[in-house]
Amino acid sequence: QVQLVESGGGSVQPGGSLRLSCAASGSTFMLNGMGWYRQAPGKQRELVADIIITSGITNYAESVKDRFTISRDNARVYLQMNSLKPEDTAVYYCGALYFNGVRTWGQGTQVTVSS
Repeated sequence: QVQLVESGGGSVQPGGSLRLSCAASGSTFMLNGMGWYRQAPGKQRELVADIIITSGITNYAESVKDRFTISRDNARVYLQMNSLKPEDTAVYYCGALYFNGVRTWGQGTQVTVSS
């Protein structure tokens, strides 16, 4: 079992930056990948960015390319978010993918971009 705890959310003005952090604990050796997802009110949860643990290969949603950067340091995954827009407002979830295809989630952290 892997547990995920996110931190770093908050409120920021358009154009600002935030850095999210996700700490994984437990059987992290069972993980194939980790990533960040978000869910805005009334919308489905969507992928923001993910990273394959073994290769370091990253993948981004088109809407965040060139603004967000995902990185990993041992059992932590970060999401650096720059040039934030109001449409980035959502609850951001850290997700981890086991090698068997099962996914687990953190509790989520709110990001609000508003003037």
